[in-house]
Amino acid sequence: MDEAPFTFDLIATQTNARAGVFHTPHGDLETPVFAPVGTQATVKAVTPAQLAETGATLVLSNTYHLYLRPGADLVAEMGGLHEFMQWPKPMLTDSGGFQVFSLSAIRKIDAEGVTFKSHIDGSMHRFTPESSIQIQEKLGADIIMAFDECSDPYDETYNRSAVDRTHAWLERCVNAKTRNDQALFGIVQGGVFPELRRESARKVAGMDLPGHAIGGLSVGESKAEMHEMIELVNEILPTGKPRYLMGVGSPEDLINGVLRGIDIFDCVLPTRLARHQSAFTHAGRINLMNAAYAHDKRPIEEGCECYTCRTFTRAYLRHLIMAKEMLAATLISIHNIQFLVTLMKQSRQAILKGQFANFASDFLAQYKTSSKKVSS
Repeated sequence: MDEAPFTFDLIATQTNARAGVFHTPHGDLETPVFAPVGTQATVKAVTPAQLAETGATLVLSNTYHLYLRPGADLVAEMGGLHEFMQWPKPMLTDSGGFQVFSLSAIRKIDAEGVTFKSHIDGSMHRFTPESSIQIQEKLGADIIMAFDECSDPYDETYNRSAVDRTHAWLERCVNAKTRNDQALFGIVQGGVFPELRRESARKVAGMDLPGHAIGGLSVGESKAEMHEMIELVNEILPTGKPRYLMGVGSPEDLINGVLRGIDIFDCVLPTRLARHQSAFTHAGRINLMNAAYAHDKRPIEEGCECYTCRTFTRAYLRHLIMAKEMLAATLISIHNIQFLVTLMKQSRQAILKGQFANFASDFLAQYKTSSKKVSS
């Protein structure tokens, strides 16, 4: 199948860290890059214009959710996701696999696909590799994902069967794909089991796809286990294709991912944290509901160029939170998204200058991680 619109230029490397350009029909993606998540064809609380002002170049939308509501046919009728949500830059859709396994309390998996119960109205639905590709072709994103099976990262028996099924489904996705203006990425699975991960990486790499994703991480395993899995997978995946670490978005995880050769990241974290009054700074997260900020005239972070930090004080943001004003989520989301987008742009510049090792070390030494869980 002709994948001519999609090429990846590797511009510079520093040890395993990489700076590149992934060419797509809706523009070039300079990597490493962070993609905000627009689950329902919208990044929560921000307009497309506000999102563009953060410097974001890639947005992810969710196949499972858009299939259930408003439906892929309607999105196609409206001109596809780019036109529907008025985002002119590159887009990515996942396959729906993770949501089928995480959101549906009732599901049945077989060799052909998954039957599941909608979390919205209880109706029954079925996804197969072929239907997932068909839905994603109607949605029209630049990058689409193969349908895979997610599993408990510590259940080796389940991971063995899930990896086998994921590989069989990948072949069916490749055969089902009809549009050459969409790049299909295969997904490496295998939990925390090195040999399963290596086997999966070899299989996915052997399909000669435009790019590759690493799934099934940041789902409960330790940071050390996640790092180990990234390292051994990236020893196998070809250097000339982009590598996408799915669902990872905390600042320290982005830096550690870039150190290990990751090019693309996505996560709901910046907007989810914003809805829980939490903002990123280079010293770690801060909770703007804290009474200590009631009279604080500083922005969220000194030197930040986002609209929020250029315009408003911590005191004002805390006031919005205490008054339960919707604007609070918007302003904190703008900051959090731009923080991660900028962090990846700074990482890219450091790689190009041969200074990323020092940049990463300095950032990780300053950033205080948070173990607090944030619900949806």
